[in-house]
Amino acid sequence: MRSRTLIALLSSVLGGLAVLGGAAFGARAGVRGQRAAARRVVDLLPVHADWWRERLQHEGQITYLAIGDSAAQGVGATEPHRGYVGLLARRIRHRSRTSVRVVNLSVSGSTTWGARKDQLPKLRNYSPDICTVSIGANDIADFHPDKFERNIREIYGAVPSHAIVAELPCMFVPDRERKVAVANEIVHRVADEFGLTVAPLHTITKRVGLRRTFFNSYGDLFHPNDRGYEIWASAFEPAVDARVDVVAAIRHYLSAREAEDLGAGAAAVATARAEQDTEGAEALEHADRPGRMDRLRQRMTGSVTLPDPPTDEPGARRGDVGGTA
Repeated sequence: MRSRTLIALLSSVLGGLAVLGGAAFGARAGVRGQRAAARRVVDLLPVHADWWRERLQHEGQITYLAIGDSAAQGVGATEPHRGYVGLLARRIRHRSRTSVRVVNLSVSGSTTWGARKDQLPKLRNYSPDICTVSIGANDIADFHPDKFERNIREIYGAVPSHAIVAELPCMFVPDRERKVAVANEIVHRVADEFGLTVAPLHTITKRVGLRRTFFNSYGDLFHPNDRGYEIWASAFEPAVDARVDVVAAIRHYLSAREAEDLGAGAAAVATARAEQDTEGAEALEHADRPGRMDRLRQRMTGSVTLPDPPTDEPGARRGDVGGTA
């Protein structure tokens, strides 16, 4: 009896040690894999930067400018254009049916201070039709709310009034999420002061959940992969679509001189003219249709209301051409 008990005890201990050993081995392998992926990211940084720099030479009828960090560079995607900036550029091209020039000012590793120092001076050289800003994730490791707000306020005050600024993404780790919550409160408050549109990046990435986010991440477990960047792009898409439509209205309903003179007010004027145009087209479309009372009278009597003959030709009938001889 004692031997059986001893054997069972030894089996349990050995089984537990095997599980712990397997877990430790898996953890070590995971850490090694993550470190290897992080080293690959370092090798990718200049490749992505060169790819976007070359795109600066391309011309386009619409200019899309991006401010950000390595996520805007598309680091972690299989190709630079599979990052969220590339996906949005493709969407802009398809929706506008015109060529798009992409000016990607982002710098891998950039913080809000880095974007303020390195990217804003370059912004002065461009007048983008569409502008996105996604910056701040790299501030969280050493987060100072006052410094963060000063930098964000400087950035948001320099970008065009139509710029789309993003929340920080969900990081799931409780300590980091507390900092992200403070940062996103600042993002919303300052964006509201400047009248900027906020892309709900945190809301969307949190909705995806931790498990799916793990599989939507690159091997370093920090950058998104192709699927992860599709989710990032979806946070910007409604606002980008709306801005593309406004740009189209401005170009259709305003001359270049008018648009320049109106400045930030050009969007409102062009949109109002587009709405008037649409209402006028709808009015013409429905002008020849009988009204509600006419349709009701026709159903009750079985009759069809004929229009009165022209007043300047009393003898003319419907279908006559040219009146009296």
